[in-house]
Amino acid sequence: MVANTTQPSVTLNDARAMPRLGYGVWQAPPAEAEAGVKQALELGYRSIDTAQDYGNEEAVGRGLARSGIPRDDIFLTTKVFNNDQGFDQTLRAMEASLTRLGVDYVDLYLIHWPSAFRGLYLDTWRALIRLQEEGRARSIGVSNFQPPHLLKLFEETSVVPAVNQIELHPIFQQRELRNFHAQHGIATESWSPLGQGTLLDHPVLNAIAEKYGRTPAQVILRWHLDNDLIAIPKSVTPARIAENFAVFDFALDQDDRTLIDGLDSAAGRIGPDPDTANW
Repeated sequence: MVANTTQPSVTLNDARAMPRLGYGVWQAPPAEAEAGVKQALELGYRSIDTAQDYGNEEAVGRGLARSGIPRDDIFLTTKVFNNDQGFDQTLRAMEASLTRLGVDYVDLYLIHWPSAFRGLYLDTWRALIRLQEEGRARSIGVSNFQPPHLLKLFEETSVVPAVNQIELHPIFQQRELRNFHAQHGIATESWSPLGQGTLLDHPVLNAIAEKYGRTPAQVILRWHLDNDLIAIPKSVTPARIAENFAVFDFALDQDDRTLIDGLDSAAGRIGPDPDTANW
C-alpha cells in the first residue's frame, strides 16, 4: 500500500478550503506562541488558530511574519470573545485583532462562545456577516454553539456558519452535534483534540499506537482525520509540534477506529458546558 502523505483539507460551505490539521495556541504564553507558530509553519502547518481571549495575537502575528510563509498560504483563525459581543463592539474587536495580528484579513472569524445570557450572539453574527462581505473575514463561523443557538442563526439570517469549533476527543465525541453539523453543511473542528493530554496514557490508545509504531497523540489525531474532523492540537514543545504533524502517512484500520469510537463517554467533557457557562 502506498502511504498517503498529502495534507487533507475540507471545502467549507462558502467554497473555501481549510486544512484539516492546524496549530493551536490556547494557553501559550506570547514568547512560546511566537516560536511555536514560526516552527509550525516551517514544518508545513498552514492553519493557525488563536483568539482575542488568548492574549497572544500579537505574538502569533510576529510568528507569522518571521516564518517567511506568504500570508495567502496561511489559513488564520481568531475569535471574538464574550465581552465584545454585539454588532458595533464586534466590528471594533475585529479591527483590534487585525492590528494585533498585523494582517489585513483573517481566513476564519469565530464567535468564541454563545454566551447566551447576554442575548447578543445574533447581533454578533450579523457583524460577522458584515465582516465577510467587506473581506476582513474570508469565512465566518462559531465555537461552542449548540443546535438551538445554530438554528437561531439560520432562521434569523439565512447564513449558515462555515465551522463550529467544539470540544471533541475520543472520550467526548459529540456525535449528535456532529450529525447536526453534517445535516446543515457545517464543518466540525475539534478543540482540545488530545483531551488536553489526559488521553496519552490510555491503555487502548497506547496499544493501538504500539501496533502502528506511532505515539498515542498521533493515533488520536489520525482518528480525527479519519473521521473527517478538523483538529488544532496545541503544544509549545518543538518535538511535539513536529510529532503532531507527522500523521499523513498512515491511517487507522476500521477495527481500531471502532475501538476508539467505543471510548466515548457522556461524562467525558473536560471544558465548560456551553449551556451553563455564563461569562
